[in-house]
Amino acid sequence: MDWIYKPWPWYVAGPIIAFIMFLLIMVGKNFGMSSNLRTLCTICGASSKVEFFKFDWKSQKWNLVVVLGAIIGGFIGSFFLSDDTTVAINPDTILDLKSLGFKSAGETYLPIELFDTSALLIIKNVFVLIIGGILVGFGARYAGGCTSGHAISGLSNLQLPSLIAVIGFFIGGLIMIHFLFPLIF
Repeated sequence: MDWIYKPWPWYVAGPIIAFIMFLLIMVGKNFGMSSNLRTLCTICGASSKVEFFKFDWKSQKWNLVVVLGAIIGGFIGSFFLSDDTTVAINPDTILDLKSLGFKSAGETYLPIELFDTSALLIIKNVFVLIIGGILVGFGARYAGGCTSGHAISGLSNLQLPSLIAVIGFFIGGLIMIHFLFPLIF
């Protein structure tokens, strides 16, 4: 069981992801997590108010099962198949994050200074999470999908819009981490 507790190398995980993508292409499906938000909004009745949500959501039921599987698999993987849930990041990055006030950097999966329930009592953290969530949601919708949908599914289908979106994601990430992140924290 020791092999399952450690992260799998790229040469194992990559071909597994490629195999799943091949199967989806063969059955005519496109993978993407953010498209499930549209499906869930439609199920909840948003189609009666907004034209965008008027589509056959039942054709996307299979993708809702993928989300459920990701949630269940993530829970099982985190609580039962992991011996260490800290993220292995560069020591220089840990020092940079600690200098910005993230004392838990390199020790926890998510920084407790931002994601712990006690952090929700700090108004700045609440604004950062709300604004970040809105920007991610808007960006995923504007780009026609999220990072996983474009980078995994779109690129494997050789879609030019996905390549452009992934390049945009990387540029946006670089701008955020090098310029905006130090201003916010």
